[in-house]
Amino acid sequence: MTADDAARSSGSATAGAEYAARLRRLDQSRWRRVLNVQAPYRWNIRRLQLGRVLDVGCGLGRNLAHLGNDSVGVDHNAESIAIARERGLTAFTSAEFLSSGFAVHGAFDSLLFAHVIEHVSREYAVGLVREYLPYLKPGGTVCFITPQERGYASDTTHVTFTDFTDLDRLSRATGLVPVRHYSFPLPRAAGKAFLYNEFVFLARAAA
Repeated sequence: MTADDAARSSGSATAGAEYAARLRRLDQSRWRRVLNVQAPYRWNIRRLQLGRVLDVGCGLGRNLAHLGNDSVGVDHNAESIAIARERGLTAFTSAEFLSSGFAVHGAFDSLLFAHVIEHVSREYAVGLVREYLPYLKPGGTVCFITPQERGYASDTTHVTFTDFTDLDRLSRATGLVPVRHYSFPLPRAAGKAFLYNEFVFLARAAA
């Protein structure tokens, strides 16, 4: 593996100001605001009742804004974290989190990895999940959300297509017990054509 391949497998393409600016442009696009396209995804994340969440790879805080007020976001992109904070959210870079006072073992009801796992290699994903599992309470929930085929193909920063089978393997490799999974917002067959269809996968830590 070359140095470039190694960097790409660790999600380096999602670091830096350019990526954060791209997310902001997408987030503020007129058609998204007019159509309120986030409404069903906001409903979906709230109905999961994840409690106090550590949102790993929170980006600009799109999901974090829909979670409980005591939830916390962490991301390796400092520019994205700055934007999340501008929005009044509690968010830290990966390095800042460790000394933030929020990095308490067993402090969170759930971990959320939304549109994160597809940006890294399978091996890196295992290490990433294991890194944050200590902050999950015993018996807590881990929620993974990844794009289906059309969404995966739409972004050059995506590295590893990750479906239900892959998420099951990731869960078991990190000591989690798969609980349930479903396709959202449309049935699984729509994923090959609809850009925003997602795999939603829930697993549980040992009690």
